[in-house]
Amino acid sequence: MAFDIDMIKKVYANFGSRVEAARKVVGRPLTLSEKILYAHLWDGDPKTAFKRGSDYVDFAPDRVAMQDATAQMALLQFMQAGRPQVAVPSTVHCDHLITAKEGASIDLPHAKTESAEVFDFLSSVSNKYGIGFWKPGAGIIHQVVLENYAFPGGMMIGTDSHTVNAGGLGMVAIGVGGADACDVMAGLPWELKFPKLIGVKLTGKLNGWTAAKDVILKVAGILTVKGGTGAIVEYFGDGATSMSCTGKGTICNMGAEIGATTSTFGYDESMERYLRATNRNEVADEANKIKEYLTGDAEVYADPENYFDQVIEIDLDTLEPYLNGPFTPDLATPVSQMKTEAETNGWPLKVEWGLIGSCTNSSYEDLSRAASIASQAISKGLKTKADFGINPGSEQVRYTADRDGFLKTFEDLNATIFTNACGPCIGMWDRTGAEKAEKNTIVHSFNRNFAKRADGNPNTFAFVASPEMVAAIAISGNLGFNPLTDTLTNDKGEQVKLDPPTGDELPTRGFAVEDAGYQAPAADGSNVEVIVSPTSHRLQLLDPFTPWEGTDLKGLKLLIKAKGKCTTDHISMAGPWLKFRGHLDNISNNMLIGAVNYFNDKTDTVKNELTGEYGPVPATQRAYKAAGFGSIVIGDENYGEGSSREHAAMEPRHLGVRAVLVKSFARIHETNLKKQGMLGLTFADKNDYDKILEDDTVDILGLTEFAPDKPLTLVLHHADGTEESFLVNHSYNAQQIDWFKAGGALNIIRAEAAAKAQS
Repeated sequence: MAFDIDMIKKVYANFGSRVEAARKVVGRPLTLSEKILYAHLWDGDPKTAFKRGSDYVDFAPDRVAMQDATAQMALLQFMQAGRPQVAVPSTVHCDHLITAKEGASIDLPHAKTESAEVFDFLSSVSNKYGIGFWKPGAGIIHQVVLENYAFPGGMMIGTDSHTVNAGGLGMVAIGVGGADACDVMAGLPWELKFPKLIGVKLTGKLNGWTAAKDVILKVAGILTVKGGTGAIVEYFGDGATSMSCTGKGTICNMGAEIGATTSTFGYDESMERYLRATNRNEVADEANKIKEYLTGDAEVYADPENYFDQVIEIDLDTLEPYLNGPFTPDLATPVSQMKTEAETNGWPLKVEWGLIGSCTNSSYEDLSRAASIASQAISKGLKTKADFGINPGSEQVRYTADRDGFLKTFEDLNATIFTNACGPCIGMWDRTGAEKAEKNTIVHSFNRNFAKRADGNPNTFAFVASPEMVAAIAISGNLGFNPLTDTLTNDKGEQVKLDPPTGDELPTRGFAVEDAGYQAPAADGSNVEVIVSPTSHRLQLLDPFTPWEGTDLKGLKLLIKAKGKCTTDHISMAGPWLKFRGHLDNISNNMLIGAVNYFNDKTDTVKNELTGEYGPVPATQRAYKAAGFGSIVIGDENYGEGSSREHAAMEPRHLGVRAVLVKSFARIHETNLKKQGMLGLTFADKNDYDKILEDDTVDILGLTEFAPDKPLTLVLHHADGTEESFLVNHSYNAQQIDWFKAGGALNIIRAEAAAKAQS
């Protein structure tokens, strides 16, 4: 069944005319990304040609998607917005709070019991406010969205950085924080800086061991983890149209790992096939009526250098499989070079685990290609030398894969079938022995491989690969194994070689499922009661943040000067901390515990300027707050990369951090800081980072004249009595400055709702 078909028809009814209007305004042919953006302007028909990378623009997204970990805070905020129902179609997906340990039959019931309070809260809030609810076990948010909600030419925001997965069905889908989702669900415009555009031309066709995953692994190696920041990556060319829809989704999904705003592909026959296979014939029929508008103009793709800010070309005929890692998803190594690289760098060659799944690679096609390798291994007398785990992407995928024999094949190879959930990818993995912190290697088909992410062990060297490559390496147990050239010894002592993977893009017998796990909201939720216990350690109603006091900020204590990579995992870890995502005070006890202190190269150990003693970051900050002092956090490049979790902005705000000053920000985190009424600043001269000393007290001057494009001044008061000052930049526009002054965007929404209620 096609959800929200009336909404989709309305989008398509206006799409062509808005694109034509945009062409006239811009004065040239348009990329697909531009068509979708201009077709979703809050003010309707385009009247202005926006400047990429500088103009803030208000958009009207078609829908909102939330996963259970981030939905808690998003909906706690929405409950204060004074709205009786969401203004756009919205969904909640319970996929993050399920720990992988024994297998789905044990893990899922345990999660339902352990997190019953949170699931019941999300279910009741969804029921009250008209939100579709996908139960625990229904599947991973982005796979479920692709199967049920994504549509060509649409615009969606989601409270997860991998919302971008829906670009595989031709959407502009963007990861945001919960406050942004709250705005859109409340019927307000959504603001985004008009993105730059990166074009990736794909020629040739995937073959042999090379998969769609290898395209984005190579792109990540080219652009690095911040090369896509502030840009949409648009894929085109014969190589793009030759790929499956879910393969396109994989590529878009990992666009989050290069910092891209989103990634997308033009509508083509693979998307139509996928829509029809997932019982959305009506959507396909409607898309076909305007299909010329659902891809970039021919002139753009014929001469891309004239239309994109950067162009990359990849020949799929010659593309080699890649393994990316360890500890960062942009360290790209061709499989043929991995053995040498591992030996040179001291990466453990013995592989302990191979893991297939995550929102990036858990489709039917992914499982079928990996199962073809597993089936070969069985028939050729091979066994896995590494432990092996599978997370199907949705109940529909799991049920169909089980019907078609894939799961039995995996089980015959001694694999564990985990729940249809994120599991190890988000750190929800109770891995035996991880607490020993032993140096070891794992390979997985996930998107991220930061230190500690999967199992909490800082010495787990994690490498990202395609599902079929993960299967082959798990069978060999060797990181340096190259299935294109190497042989393995079977149970008869024979040398055997694995053949290239095969698989079906879509199930030949069609998808099947008994219970997909969907719960529709009440038609009238006005009488639905949402209860949050005041003694709960999992959920906590929000108190408004305090508005700006109207003065410059003086006497700020230096909380931490973070050194090197500081992702949202470092700022607000996932894994076992996910249980507190609905309780701001409790989860604030993980604030910045993963960040490396510049002054001692240690994590979670900073100097308390009040006592001179070293202690945990959260405890130190709580001491500053209790004593009435604000503080400042200093960071390095691309600060806040990774997951969209707004907790990384809310925790510092809650504990009394007033400003974050860095060399550069990741897009989502910078926006999250602004939404929560924080100061997010960047060094005008990055060398000034070196001037900040451990015992400094900091003033931020110029806030009484806070204005767009006007730098502020930072004054350092050193312990020896000397002072230094330098300029710091910001990217706040007038509306965002109002958020700062009000103490957060939600305070403005709350005030507007109160005023409306009184009038």
